[in-house]
Parts: sequence; structure tokens; C-alpha cells
Amino acid sequence: MSEDEETQEEPAVELGEGPDVTGQPIARVAARLTWPKPKSEVVDQEGDATIRTPDGPRDLEAVLAESEETLFDSRQAFVDAVEAVVGTGPVATE
Repeated sequence: MSEDEETQEEPAVELGEGPDVTGQPIARVAARLTWPKPKSEVVDQEGDATIRTPDGPRDLEAVLAESEETLFDSRQAFVDAVEAVVGTGPVATE
């Protein structure tokens, strides 16, 4: 067995034990999109995604409805707009 085959069999990061975290990081959602993008297109493509927030999981569509931004010119602008609504900090677990 070659070294490449051996490293592929082992997980890159061991997952710890503990409570599950519902939703996905906003960075993962942002990585699936291309920029610039109007808010309406973000909602069409990813609005049903559940994201992780300090207050627990929330639907992205509901979060964006609270934002006054109508166009995200970059990935960081999108992340900043979402964080302005949901805040930053430790993510709630189940």
C-alpha cells in the first residue's frame, strides 16, 4: 500500500464526541455562490439553507429578510450582512 492510499483511509480530522450542531456555517453557504449577487438570487439558490447562529439554527431566507442589503458585491459583504442580523459568537448546540 502506498503512502497516498494509506492517508486516504484515515479521516483528515477526528470528530469529537458531544452534542450535534444544527445547520451549516455561513461560510459554507457563501462558498457555494458566486459574486456579485442580488439578494433575490441568494434567496432563490440558498434560501432554504439552515445556518448556524449564536441563538440556534435559522433559515437563511428569514435572516436575509431582516437585512436591508439588496446586492452583495463580494463573499465578505454577504457574510457581514448575515452577521449583522444574527450576530457573532459561540454557536448553540442541541
